[in-house]
Amino acid sequence: MPTSALRRTQRPGDLADLSAAPDPRTSTTRYKVTGIRVLRSEWAKFWSLRSSWITLGVAVFLLVLFGAIASYTYGPGATTGRGPRPRGGSGGSDAVSLALTGVTFASLAVGVLGVLLAAGEYSTGMIRSTLTAVPRRLPVLWSKAAVIGPIVLVLTMIGALAAFQLGAPGLDGEKIALSLGDDGVLRGLTGAGVYLALVAVFGVALGVLVRSSAGAIAILVGTLLILPGLATLLPDSLYDSLHPYFPSNAGSAVYALHQSSDSLSPGAGLAVFAGWVALTLGGAAYRLRTSDS
Repeated sequence: MPTSALRRTQRPGDLADLSAAPDPRTSTTRYKVTGIRVLRSEWAKFWSLRSSWITLGVAVFLLVLFGAIASYTYGPGATTGRGPRPRGGSGGSDAVSLALTGVTFASLAVGVLGVLLAAGEYSTGMIRSTLTAVPRRLPVLWSKAAVIGPIVLVLTMIGALAAFQLGAPGLDGEKIALSLGDDGVLRGLTGAGVYLALVAVFGVALGVLVRSSAGAIAILVGTLLILPGLATLLPDSLYDSLHPYFPSNAGSAVYALHQSSDSLSPGAGLAVFAGWVALTLGGAAYRLRTSDS
């Protein structure tokens, strides 16, 4: 178009108005807060923390180390000797229980990681920036759980498989020796990863609910380790009825190779422990939605 024509069609102030007025529809679409974007931000925050790498590494290392040691030091008459007692209802009488001896220690590591991922933002004040960017709040909680759960699931499943394979030569010739193809072995090793992933989500829920790293870690340790011991003070009839439903006892049933007479089945244990985690997440969601940060 000739320059003279432009001069005829444009009036003073037209160029300034066009440059100063962005399309509101384009602006809203570009910066809209969506679930995927909140998830990506939580993913970036998770991997940017040095504590995430360290704690995950410690969890897998403890899982492999104690599993391999328990398998190589196994003796038919020494299952109740020194060292951490395997859980899962089988009393360390099979190769899977021995390989998963380190689950208790790994559960503390991933649980603490979940607490730090959530409560750490309250201690640093970063939660205010997070909730300013995500005013609906609840997507923050769901995204934290959705990030840490699958990561812990995959890494601890690999750790459980490594512990079993590394310990297999130590059990060569023993009656309890098993291979990956035997009935229930893969289910037990996979169940350990599922249990640890739920523990990590449980830690996130406690962190948001309590908003204090020290307080949430104390509750985590008390729930997973101390509560089953304190329950022995209950009358026998009440203890027998309740103790399979404690969080750690129900969780240990998930990865047990054989169901004992006083424990839940793997499916029932998973349902009960997932129920405890869901209940805690519900409490965390309610407090996150209704309380100031």
